[in-house]
Amino acid sequence: MGEKHMSKKNVTSNSRRKFFKKAAAVTGATAAAVAMPNVGAWSGSHGKTVKLKMQAAWGGGIFLEMAKQYGDRVNAMGGGSLQMEVLPVGAVLKTKEIADGVSKGVVDASHSVTAYWYGKNAAASLFGTGPSYGFSSQELMGWIEEGGGRALYEKTLKKIGLDVVGFFAMPMPAQPFGWFKKHTTKVSQVKGLKYRTVGLATNVLQKMGMVVRQLPGGEIQPAMKTGLIDAAEFNNPTSDRDFGMQDVSKHYHLGSFHQSQEMFEMQFNKKKYNSLSPAHQAIIKHAAEAANTSNYFMALVRYSNDLGRLMKESGVNVYQTSDEILDAQLAAWDVVMKDFRKDPLFDEIVRSQQAYAKKVMKYLFMNQPNYRLAYTRAFGDPSKVKI
Repeated sequence: MGEKHMSKKNVTSNSRRKFFKKAAAVTGATAAAVAMPNVGAWSGSHGKTVKLKMQAAWGGGIFLEMAKQYGDRVNAMGGGSLQMEVLPVGAVLKTKEIADGVSKGVVDASHSVTAYWYGKNAAASLFGTGPSYGFSSQELMGWIEEGGGRALYEKTLKKIGLDVVGFFAMPMPAQPFGWFKKHTTKVSQVKGLKYRTVGLATNVLQKMGMVVRQLPGGEIQPAMKTGLIDAAEFNNPTSDRDFGMQDVSKHYHLGSFHQSQEMFEMQFNKKKYNSLSPAHQAIIKHAAEAANTSNYFMALVRYSNDLGRLMKESGVNVYQTSDEILDAQLAAWDVVMKDFRKDPLFDEIVRSQQAYAKKVMKYLFMNQPNYRLAYTRAFGDPSKVKI
């Protein structure tokens, strides 16, 4: 019995030694794999780097910086397997050519806004320059991603024949009513004024009696300087300052319902996008979400700093747009929407937005404290605070 017992013990001991030897080999192989990953697995087919060219609708300034922030995130996430080059407007296509150019594969992608293909279908404006129903651009993006808006966006693209895949980023603060020759508070003061804007806002302000001209950003300041237009808006204090609007007007009106919830749209040629690996498609999507955050945080700091510079260095008078004008804008929106809702797709999008806004904004309005009250307690009336 003793010898038999010892024999089993030796067998067991040998088995254990073999087990630990194999385990060590496996562990070593795993560690080596972690230390030296298979780069080829991340580099697309045959280890080649996939290169994309994206053209922005911006020639410079903060919007081109934001487009490049998106490109930087694609490149960082790609780890060398996916590279995106961001080009300024005019490098390949003019602004009005961008949507068609991406659809046809002239460039792989674009960084723009939906209002720039508004001429193909007015529904384009509903994804960035439509009526508010109480929501800001952040809630509009929420509707696109979580409230059924994406399916309607894709339905709109299909209807007009744009062969693209789109993503959104940067919920823009409400755009200023803009630059006027004098402090403007009454609807009677804007009637007959030649004014620059884009998208459905064109129709809204025409209903208010304004004469609207759609001009690219770089042409706004010269047009106002020569008298081609009497008043104008572009988007924000930083871009407006870069354009030199402070040199043609000293009266800047912030906060307006003509374009109160715009955002960037990144379009990709559908054939090109579908040829990418699932990993690269995921990078393109999630880099948009990352840029959404980085763009917005940068905007808040730069816009507020440049508003202060406009006031201090250029003597610009800054006002909140009057309630009389805001009410007139909302009334004009009602008239415009009644006309456009005769189109079934347009009406379907509006009904979806209204259902989302009615529910979500009720929660936000009921839940949000009066932040202005807290600001006033700490610093005073926002309209009089020096920054």
